[in-house]
Amino acid sequence: MSIEGKVAIVTGASSGIGYATAMALSKAGAKVAIGARRTDKLADLESKIQSDGGEVFSQKLDVTQKDDCNSFVDQVMKKWGSVDILVNNAGLMPLSFIKNLKVDEWEQMIDVNIKGVLFMTAGVVSHMKEKKSGHIVNISSVAGRLVFPSGSVYCATKHAVTAFSEGLRQEFSARSNIRVTCIEPGVVETELLNTITD
Repeated sequence: MSIEGKVAIVTGASSGIGYATAMALSKAGAKVAIGARRTDKLADLESKIQSDGGEVFSQKLDVTQKDDCNSFVDQVMKKWGSVDILVNNAGLMPLSFIKNLKVDEWEQMIDVNIKGVLFMTAGVVSHMKEKKSGHIVNISSVAGRLVFPSGSVYCATKHAVTAFSEGLRQEFSARSNIRVTCIEPGVVETELLNTITD
């Protein structure tokens, strides 16, 4: 199926899977809206997409902030009038053993890995329902199926993403023609590993 001319939002686009996904979508002909907190990295990606002849919109995005998510989607709608694809990629993985009580890191993972997916989905789903078309892609992890020591909280967040994706699929796929894909990669060499403090 061609995505030529479709509008795709990619969160956490400044590096790793998000960066590669944005590039791949652009090369396939999609208009790409990229968001992340690190604007310098976003600017690099924006330049790369433009130099390759792609259409791109870039804006700082903190997925833990509901207003940020809504504003981002609003700007994409103003620019291109549609959101066809959402790739919920933003995520953190500061692994640590529970006994070390890194509660701030737990909270941060919950905010980014779970709430970020919820907030961005909430921002686009009404537009997709209205036109009875869309594709939501959630980047979960093999940790959304398995659990390992030092990964209790991270695994819990990814189990949540996997469960949410299945619930979305059951609610929308048949009724609204909104497709839902949950991708569960294994270990990928990205900057995500840099968030581990233990």
